[in-house]
Amino acid sequence: MLTVLAKLLKVLNSDDNPAQIAAAVVLAAFIGLSPLLSVHNALLLLLVLWLRVNLSLFLLSFLLFSGLAYALDPLSHQLGLALLQNASLEPLWTALYNIPLWRLLAFNNSLVLGSVALSALLALPLFFACVYAVRNYRERLRERVMNSRLGLMLKGSKLFGIYSSLNG
Repeated sequence: MLTVLAKLLKVLNSDDNPAQIAAAVVLAAFIGLSPLLSVHNALLLLLVLWLRVNLSLFLLSFLLFSGLAYALDPLSHQLGLALLQNASLEPLWTALYNIPLWRLLAFNNSLVLGSVALSALLALPLFFACVYAVRNYRERLRERVMNSRLGLMLKGSKLFGIYSSLNG
């Protein structure tokens, strides 16, 4: 666990593009908020590996969003049910259900559809909030945090030793 936190600190203090860091959080939200054993999650995991987003931050965010998913499941279910029962969308769902790949993706399940729709609604605000937070941390808070009592205490801890070994 300390290694994961040290890697997270390394990412925040590195010169990595904030958009790449935000992409890791957004993709983790898509996978973490939807039911785990879904075909679309496997496809998203391949996308994570292909885009080369930071895996430590992705895994930490995935754990956070997986825990949050239990609280948001009733909302996701209601959203998916509303989308599936919308009369104006019925021809779309019928046409999509006749495609074998679509049936494999299980978007006819209200929880799967609702969680993906909720993730899609949260994607852009979450992306821009993460970019803003990383830039704000790097420009304004990094020096203050490192020179605070907490930062000085962390410099003497095992976590900082792991962080230093990762930084080289």
